[in-house]
Amino acid sequence: MSRARVITVSDRASAGTMKDESGPALAERLKRQHFEVSGPEVVPDEQDRITDAILAAVAKGVDVVITTGGTGLGPRDVTPQATAALLDYEVPGLAEEMRRAGASSTPMSALSRGMAGVRGRSLVINVPGSVKGAVESLEAVMPVLEHAIRLLHGDTQHR
Repeated sequence: MSRARVITVSDRASAGTMKDESGPALAERLKRQHFEVSGPEVVPDEQDRITDAILAAVAKGVDVVITTGGTGLGPRDVTPQATAALLDYEVPGLAEEMRRAGASSTPMSALSRGMAGVRGRSLVINVPGSVKGAVESLEAVMPVLEHAIRLLHGDTQHR
């Protein structure tokens, strides 16, 4: 069974002034896909806190780290910067697919700066903070997640 970690990036949710809804929605969707899920962990929109949360998940050997929130154009939206600072390499096709899928619902998906890439043997994916945007983005890449995980673990057989 593949393991996933969900990290919600939100100043308001981390302060307790807003309920985290996207993190639990992502965790539930991953569980339905038979992932063992930890989180959601909630951190503020602070680059070092985001980086620390992702690195801790990777250190525990999770296969996929999904962050939700902080991918827009706001001054505190720093999730992509935090992610880029720790990636070994990017997987741009995943982010492109998430934005393409989102465009069918809203032209605003073009404003998402979410990225995807690899740290060690873990796939790190940033999705938007809204429940709809988060789940829609995860759904867009769900068909390739298990294959990506197998590749990261050295199973390069194409089936």
